[in-house]
Amino acid sequence: MKVLVDTSIWIAILRGEIKVERMSYRSFVTCDPVAQEVLQGFGEDPISLRYSDLFMKIPRLSDPLPSELFLAAADIYRQGRRRGLTIRSTMDCLIAAIALDNGVTLWHRDRDFDNIAQFTNLKVRRSQWAN
Repeated sequence: MKVLVDTSIWIAILRGEIKVERMSYRSFVTCDPVAQEVLQGFGEDPISLRYSDLFMKIPRLSDPLPSELFLAAADIYRQGRRRGLTIRSTMDCLIAAIALDNGVTLWHRDRDFDNIAQFTNLKVRRSQWAN
């Protein structure tokens, strides 16, 4: 089973807050919006460049991103707003649309995804705390 790992989890992994068994990494996938968020936090030192190279080897979903997923993300945002749920990040709507389109579970620490899961078929795996 493939798992789309959100930026919030990658940050926790890189900080050592979440430990992952080596074999689990084989089930991880990413997408371009997550890659952008993760990579923009890296520096230009040799260690960051090495992490960047390794990160870009993770299989990416919906690459390249079709326009339909941006439309689906906009719809997710509108649906949440109609239900009184403010999704704080439009990028999270896009990440959710990618997870939904690919039928994968989204592992996260971000309450936006819990809100989106309330009114979509988004499968989520939530870690200990959410921001």
